[in-house]
Amino acid sequence: MSSSEVFYNFLTPQSFLDRSAAVFGNKDAVVYRQKRWTYPEFARRVNQLASALRGWGIQKGDRVAFLCPNIPPMLEAHFAVPLAGGVLVAINTRLAPDDIRYILNDSGARLLFVDTELSPLVAPVREELVTVDAIVNIVDEQANAPGEKLSDLDYESFLATGQTEPLSSDLKDENDLISINYTSGTSGKPKGVMYTHRGAYLNALGEALELGMDNRTVYLWTLPMFHCNGWCFTWGVVAVGGTHICLRKFYPETVISLLMSEGVTHFCGSPTILIMLVNDRAIKTLKLHQQLRVATAGAPPSPTIIQSMEELGIDITHVYGLTETYGPHSVCEWQAPWDELAIAERARLKARQGVPYIHAAEMRVVDNLMNDVPADGTTMGEVVMRGNNVMKGYFNDPDATQNAFRGGWFHSGDLAVVYPDGYIELRDRAKDIIISTGVNISTIEVERAIYKHPAVLEVAVIAVPDEKRGEVPKAFVTLKPEAAATEKEIINFCHQHLAGFKCPRAVEFTELPKTATGKVQKFRLREKEWAGYEKRIH
Repeated sequence: MSSSEVFYNFLTPQSFLDRSAAVFGNKDAVVYRQKRWTYPEFARRVNQLASALRGWGIQKGDRVAFLCPNIPPMLEAHFAVPLAGGVLVAINTRLAPDDIRYILNDSGARLLFVDTELSPLVAPVREELVTVDAIVNIVDEQANAPGEKLSDLDYESFLATGQTEPLSSDLKDENDLISINYTSGTSGKPKGVMYTHRGAYLNALGEALELGMDNRTVYLWTLPMFHCNGWCFTWGVVAVGGTHICLRKFYPETVISLLMSEGVTHFCGSPTILIMLVNDRAIKTLKLHQQLRVATAGAPPSPTIIQSMEELGIDITHVYGLTETYGPHSVCEWQAPWDELAIAERARLKARQGVPYIHAAEMRVVDNLMNDVPADGTTMGEVVMRGNNVMKGYFNDPDATQNAFRGGWFHSGDLAVVYPDGYIELRDRAKDIIISTGVNISTIEVERAIYKHPAVLEVAVIAVPDEKRGEVPKAFVTLKPEAAATEKEIINFCHQHLAGFKCPRAVEFTELPKTATGKVQKFRLREKEWAGYEKRIH
């Protein structure tokens, strides 16, 4: 053994499973309905899948795609594909067939695993898949519909071709790719965001540390594993020897039941997920006998929803990031003196995006010349980041990578202010900001005011064209079940909480279009409002 091997090991999430399988011999690693796997059992299945992948012909750097919900095979893939030397491509389960075709061809995936309930997303484009050599069916008895098998090869049969004995990794560089995660592609083709073994390792530990996780952690999978590899919690829960509770589909009543029956201590989700939970009738049955900590991100949560969750005894941790930063990059780090504040004031502070994760280190808010904006809580600039949890780049797209990394920082496209205490607060996406008669209006600020209305379940505010002002705010509102409100009432309510020029000129009551992770797709709202105009269709 050389001296370098004595004091240095490659950073890779695989080491988390190796340790937990050795340390927690009788502890549940994965729970799915009535099935439970201990850490040694989970490790054996991971080894078996990795062995089967190598036996099939997966070589170092080959891409292996998975299209399935938050069920055990998706969790196994996060360890087995990298262990085999491959690169995992976890695909959004709500994409259209053409998007899936594009991702599979762009990534050059050789092998595709598909949950049979999702096979209709692949069948129409199967003949257009250029690089996919074989498809493996994942048959889940909990699926709502059996779906069509796309080949004669099933997941468990594929596993049976491998060996359960531990495999040795052929990793030669911790900066090798571990996964490629595709962006939503709302303003063009999806881009493949490259994650490394080192980045995944550090982000997984960062998540566990910031959320106070340990071997007593019981983590419920409300966040899609295909989204930023589940914000790296796929690896982080294993790092601390916690228990994964898999969840095929999000139903508020099911989640509320599992929170109690499994003693869930942690889960993640967008504000939309939280809104669905607190407004479900089953929430009245919730009785927690354990501390429950929830990380929320994906869109800035309103203080109203944070306060509603905390009134249930649920501790909210607000984080912020992008696919390009392995999920969360910053956290609203809690300060002990804030414990003494009234709950509404605590919620207001907690709605900020905060400071960089302990392992991320660098985040700034800058003007067009890359100068830091004043820390006055008012001056807006773009959020830029760099450090251990920024992507390696975009797959097969050096031009987009160079543009995103201009000036030596990753440019988020998000606009924020910095407060005197150094905490940032998002005010908008650069493409969402409303410029009315030359004055900037934050859609987030308007949305937060509307969320205070007791009849409002969800709201999205966008810029719409106006002959005199150029553009003005319009609100799209979803009301709570059995609640009522009029356009005039919502606008008058805004005038009680906002300056007049910030108030929406119109209110439309509708269901909001969303991504698979709960983000409101404002571009769909804009497309209709700006039809025939030259700007603002992002």
